[in-house]
Amino acid sequence: MDINNLFSVEGKVAIVTGGSRGIGEMITSGFLANGVKVYISARKAPALIEKAKELSQKYNQECIPIPCDLSSNEGIEEFTNTITQKEDGIDFLVNNAGAAWAEPYETFSEQGWDKVMNLNVKSMFFITQKIKPLLTKRASVDDPSRVINIGSIDGLNVPALETFSYSASKAAVHHLTRVMAAKLVKENILVNAIAPGPYPSMMLGPAVNHDYSEIEKRNPRHRVGTPEDIAGLAIFLCSRAGAYTVGETITSDGGIVKTASHNLS
Repeated sequence: MDINNLFSVEGKVAIVTGGSRGIGEMITSGFLANGVKVYISARKAPALIEKAKELSQKYNQECIPIPCDLSSNEGIEEFTNTITQKEDGIDFLVNNAGAAWAEPYETFSEQGWDKVMNLNVKSMFFITQKIKPLLTKRASVDDPSRVINIGSIDGLNVPALETFSYSASKAAVHHLTRVMAAKLVKENILVNAIAPGPYPSMMLGPAVNHDYSEIEKRNPRHRVGTPEDIAGLAIFLCSRAGAYTVGETITSDGGIVKTASHNLS
């Protein structure tokens, strides 16, 4: 029952897709600060490599960049082949890479639909499928491997913005989490999802000109999310404390979904 045992993730190996910025970077930082070796991916190699170097130095822990485009099967194959060459097994997979698209209903494009659905849903499924052999290597009844899918409260609420494919994709992520959890729990791999509300990120930021004051005012907690909020939840799900939690979608939104009387997303 000691807290250091309950919540320890030390010595584990994790993958965080889209781990170089936003929520992915926050989760990566939380893992690194607590003794986890982390592989991060993103499309833009220079920024990814620079971020991995910065985080490795900051936390004195290995953060390894793997530049790739996870929106295609070729990119996923390349990514998983690289990981397989470097590691015999993986403990945690955080499927965080994602895209958003906003466009008026009347002109909403097929490009905006396919780009978002392919990366947010299709890629998430196939990355987990391809990484599964590495997840099973480390998994046991007492110490299962973990998969965390990053959803969104926009997959639970009706969003304020015209992001039709994004909200549909995140609702799909939440249900896919339950379906994958039912399949993989038999092999000691626990799958859960986190549905974040407003966090400072390159996804939300441009929509509000990186001014979060209005969002903070309307949030039940009167603030946006912090790295500690999302990293703490990820660490819980990956630690002994979270080993009996399966197939859940946990909101991290300051109370928007459950307590707000009208749509605040």
